[in-house]
Amino acid sequence: MVHRSHFDEVHGLSAPARAAYARDGVIVIEDFVPAAQCDELKQRALALVGKYAPTASGTVFSTLDNRHARDAYFEESANGIGVFFEEGAFGDDGKLRIPLEQAVNKLGHAMHDLDPVFNAFSRGERLQGVAEGIGLADPKLVQSMYIFKQPGIGGEVICHQDSTFLYTEPQSVVGLWFAIEDAHRGNGCLGGLPGEHTKGLRQIYSKHSDGQLKLETLQPDLVWDMRRLEWLEVPKGTLIVFNGEFPHLSEPNRSVTSRHAYTLHAVSGAAHYPAGNWIQRLQPTDLPFTGFVRS
Repeated sequence: MVHRSHFDEVHGLSAPARAAYARDGVIVIEDFVPAAQCDELKQRALALVGKYAPTASGTVFSTLDNRHARDAYFEESANGIGVFFEEGAFGDDGKLRIPLEQAVNKLGHAMHDLDPVFNAFSRGERLQGVAEGIGLADPKLVQSMYIFKQPGIGGEVICHQDSTFLYTEPQSVVGLWFAIEDAHRGNGCLGGLPGEHTKGLRQIYSKHSDGQLKLETLQPDLVWDMRRLEWLEVPKGTLIVFNGEFPHLSEPNRSVTSRHAYTLHAVSGAAHYPAGNWIQRLQPTDLPFTGFVRS
């Protein structure tokens, strides 16, 4: 079973939590975010949809075929706030068939730097303490995503590793997944494979010399043991922390309730961040990668 514990305001992560993270590649920290703070982030996310959706390209986000990666709007969102839609949101005429606030798949990918509400949520001494507890040296935030997992049309996320899409040498990517609403099997909670991160990275998604983003298989014979699959049902306010090589997924949401979540990705500032990563801050930039606590 995935280790579940609370964050100690004085001592940080417990020794069992640290050991579990090394062993399983994932831990669950309960009651990490107050309900009111979750509600504030949710309302801000909806406000950003209203602000940015009118100028969005209508890009559909899907892990089944990664079609979004062929859209310049997606790549530009590395330095902005992009709005991406669920496939089931559009009718045959190409127009939204449901209200806008129920049609969006996610926001990404620089809210943590560009929006004051997301910035405040994404930083602080407690998150710095989590990073220190799992051994992430000199953490730098590189990506943020607000995921709506809409009722009825929330898309499936196939089993993957986040280091496929954000890569460092050596591997240092860490995902921090905040349950902004209750997450359970009915509305598409996370599922993961504890311990399978030790097999290494299966694929890498990077920009090649021709400027195209391509998926390359590093270990063609690597097979994950799906018998290890554990569903991470968690209440609102929970933080799930996982290694970038931890395989995880989520099922479609066919229920009548949404499953909002917010994800941050951090890397070690001591690791090499290759130019092939799709998220690159433009040079010169006013948005350098910074940590949980600004110096």
